[in-house]
Amino acid sequence: MTKKTSKKKCPAFQFFIKPTIEALSQLGGSGANSEIYRRVIQITNLSEDIIDEMHSFTMTEVEYRLMWARTYLKNYGAVENSKQGVWVLTAKGAALAKQADLDVKEILRFTNSKSGAAKGKYTGGDPLPEPKGWREQITYLLLNMSPYAFEKLAQRLLRECGFSDVDVIKKSGDGGIDGTGKLRINGIFSFNVAFQCKRYKGAVGAPEIRDFRGSLSTNVEKGVLITTGSFTRAALEEASSEGKRLIDLMDGEELINKLAEYGIGLNEVKSYEIDMDFFNSLNEE
Repeated sequence: MTKKTSKKKCPAFQFFIKPTIEALSQLGGSGANSEIYRRVIQITNLSEDIIDEMHSFTMTEVEYRLMWARTYLKNYGAVENSKQGVWVLTAKGAALAKQADLDVKEILRFTNSKSGAAKGKYTGGDPLPEPKGWREQITYLLLNMSPYAFEKLAQRLLRECGFSDVDVIKKSGDGGIDGTGKLRINGIFSFNVAFQCKRYKGAVGAPEIRDFRGSLSTNVEKGVLITTGSFTRAALEEASSEGKRLIDLMDGEELINKLAEYGIGLNEVKSYEIDMDFFNSLNEE
């Protein structure tokens, strides 16, 4: 009973439909899940306790409801998504973004009444069965890796992203640097970078950002903090604080997207889905 009450702190997924459209519009018409999440947080000005509320060990309640908002918008034809987790406004979605009073109820009515929409229908209650796709599986694997194994994974990923001289510091201790490397831009400019890895189920807060920044030596120009979880709004603000060394953040969603992009621990498999609407249309003729 207590668990059900706490989950109601977060607005129902319908609340996030309009902010999702606004976020994509502000992002230039497209955005990754993590970008949409951060922009929606800014637009909605949700309280910290709602942002930090967990739906499961793989995602926050806000992320879960945003997932359903995107699903409804996709079924409505307002957005499309790629295999890399990038969402794009369609012409229909761009038109919605220009509307001062977006009719969310019409989107819900249309999507719920679509043929075959039952598999994507959600009333906003708690809970739905957890998806058991590859993202959830790899999240489970990441959370159950040893700290050093996770740091080696980050080392491999940073190398794929263009970093060089990437070293892992064994047993650095929580709050300190887990590794260092160099990032060279256009073969001319180079930066000394330190990174830290956190296998979190929840959200990384501002204190962790400050502790990491405080551990950076004077010759380190930039820090990178990688987590399997998410970041609180205060952490996002702290990482980009003016007058301080910037800390680049990579949350669990972006981490998985990068692993998929570079094929690290993931093999792309081609599959086919039956277009039931097509066959149904033939039977109707």
